[in-house]
Amino acid sequence: MFVIGTAGHVDHGKSTLVEALTGIDPDRLREEKERGMTIDLGFAWLQLPSGNEVSIIDVPGHERFVNNMLAGIGGIDMGLLVVAADEAVMPQTREHLAILDLLQIPRGIVALTKKDLVEDEWLDLVSSDILEVLEGTVLEGSDIYPVSAKTGEGLPELINGIDGLLGEATPKRDVGRPRLPIDRAFTISGFGTVVTGTLIDGSLKVGQEVELAISGKSTRIRGIQTHREKQEEASPGTRVAANLIGISQDEISRGEVLTTAGWLRPTTAIDVRLRVIPDAPLPLRHNMFVTVHSGSNEVIGRLRLLEGDTVLPGETTWAQLKLESPLAVVKGDYYVIRSNQTTLGGGNIVETNARRHRRNNAALLDRLAVMEMGSDRDVLVQTIEGSMPSEFRDLVHRANMQPEAAKAELEEMAAEGLVIKMGTGDVGPGMHFYTASGWDGVVAKARSELESYYSLFPLRRGAPKEEIRSRLGMTANVFNHALLKLEEDGVIAENGALLGLPGYEPKMSDEQKRAVASYLKGLESSPYSPPTDAPLDADILNLLSDEGKVVRVSESVVFSSAAYQEMVAKISSHIRESGEITVADVRDLFGTSRKYALALMDYLDAQRITRRVGDARVLR
Repeated sequence: MFVIGTAGHVDHGKSTLVEALTGIDPDRLREEKERGMTIDLGFAWLQLPSGNEVSIIDVPGHERFVNNMLAGIGGIDMGLLVVAADEAVMPQTREHLAILDLLQIPRGIVALTKKDLVEDEWLDLVSSDILEVLEGTVLEGSDIYPVSAKTGEGLPELINGIDGLLGEATPKRDVGRPRLPIDRAFTISGFGTVVTGTLIDGSLKVGQEVELAISGKSTRIRGIQTHREKQEEASPGTRVAANLIGISQDEISRGEVLTTAGWLRPTTAIDVRLRVIPDAPLPLRHNMFVTVHSGSNEVIGRLRLLEGDTVLPGETTWAQLKLESPLAVVKGDYYVIRSNQTTLGGGNIVETNARRHRRNNAALLDRLAVMEMGSDRDVLVQTIEGSMPSEFRDLVHRANMQPEAAKAELEEMAAEGLVIKMGTGDVGPGMHFYTASGWDGVVAKARSELESYYSLFPLRRGAPKEEIRSRLGMTANVFNHALLKLEEDGVIAENGALLGLPGYEPKMSDEQKRAVASYLKGLESSPYSPPTDAPLDADILNLLSDEGKVVRVSESVVFSSAAYQEMVAKISSHIRESGEITVADVRDLFGTSRKYALALMDYLDAQRITRRVGDARVLR
């Protein structure tokens, strides 16, 4: 099934032509019928001679309703440009044609309506004028069919022309990530909320759990219709009406996107290729406000030019659109920008959820060019580069690739060392990736952070793991995998809860060595009641403890290692002989005070050498 969208100037007979082709009046609003002018989108359908069915989206032609036209034209397979023979090419003919061109609608056909009102010679002049206007656009060389909706003349030829063109078209791709940009939401009594749109990128089924991408609200599909016929499943490229459960019409607005949960992340910053139409009234300026149209949505945004301060009509440039409201779009989608009810330009989206960039940066412009036109491998590398580490599902979304194709490419790239996997097993959800150069940056930063730590604390063997994780800006999951690779590559050494550089040995200054010698001598002179006002700082004490020269049993009580080993041996012997030992026994056994005896026994309990039973201790 394919979708056709009309285009053309107001009063050129678009709706009349659609009704003549299909028997369906696309003008559904009372105001439209009263004024004889299309205001909003209308819908009809037609079975072609080949048996194929097509949906037709009829759009308003008046300049004040181009925003409504843009809401329905994005997902079409063919443009039906309508030009009235008695008026020829008019302003909205040119604007609508420019929009079809900006959106890169893949094929088109021209209906030259109201042929019954003019002579054949005039028809030939208007046809020549149209062919000239089509030059340089996606509709260049399109066939022109003079028709009369009033008499029916030329309609069979137009239908055959449409059928022939669509017979050459390929069905919309199915990447398993359905998107239904909603162009209409309404309520049907007894059924509830219904939304309509043109389905792209995947299929939708009755009973399927779905969400509204921008609001994040979840719902389920109660029923699906296409051309008022019930369906169990809708395929990409189909006009769909979906009946939703548990959500009201008031919670849905035009521009929302119905999709499956967990992958489509709305964005407020997109990097784009911008083509300014030749008819733009003025040059576009850096930081000017514009209206951004993509899918069925329309938001205000600021245009940030990435090369230069202005761009002239007819020129192409790189830009970023900073949006005031989020858009649910993917790489490769098309957009149009307007201002003061005038179409200015548009193009394709190269990256979503983009970072703010330094302007006039040659490396950035090269990267964006690769993102637009590069191979799958090039696009994956550049997408990872844009946000490291990149999680697989988010990476597939931002690169707009089929998951299986991305998985196969990433496996090959990892084997060749082009990307570094953070995770074990096959590539899949939850696994993160760095580019090779990005991982080199992690290695350099890890070394730098540890060297900085050593410069502040030269007597420590390493930094706490959590501190290094925080400095590297990693989640716990990514850090655990990164740590394994950093150790495997000999970048860091793990020492219990500490991380250090391999081979690093703390070194004391001569002054510190003298202070340590004096302190150890003081411990030896009073082994069981050592001084508690240690003149050494905590790092030196910890180093002495690591080297096995002292044992710190409490915040203030430190024994020499020799004294500690002797006391443990005598306490163990006493318990074996007597069955238990008390703090008072320890005090008397070593001729010390209760303060030292209690600190020692609490430490032995913590070391699981002894166990407290009432007021006594026994061996574990």
